[in-house]
Amino acid sequence: MLSKRNSIFLLFICISILEACDQNPKDPSISQELNESNNNIKGDQNMTSQSSSQKHPYVGMWVTQDGYIRHELLPNGRYDEARGDRKSAYQGKYIITGDHIDYIDDKGFTADGDFREGILYHAGMILYREEK
Repeated sequence: MLSKRNSIFLLFICISILEACDQNPKDPSISQELNESNNNIKGDQNMTSQSSSQKHPYVGMWVTQDGYIRHELLPNGRYDEARGDRKSAYQGKYIITGDHIDYIDDKGFTADGDFREGILYHAGMILYREEK
């Protein structure tokens, strides 16, 4: 039996595959079915793509102390990571479960992290919420 974390990750991969198929359908009727399945899966999942009035508390900009790495967690369940002068170095989707975050970038690379006491610990880095 899969652990809850592995089940969420597998569901995340399935959604990505469905979206990729939906972007380049060969048969419009299949596209319709994939769209409906994709919407059903997303509805069952506690993703961060909530309405802007119900924005997840972790949505926003997270930066390393030196400002070199910047993760912007967008309200639609996507992220944009900048590194130094390289804007949008990595982009992809994320899922937050409790205080845990799973990332999958648009090229398929995966990573994760944890929020503890207002700090994001991710891949050996420590990121702080950027105050505007």
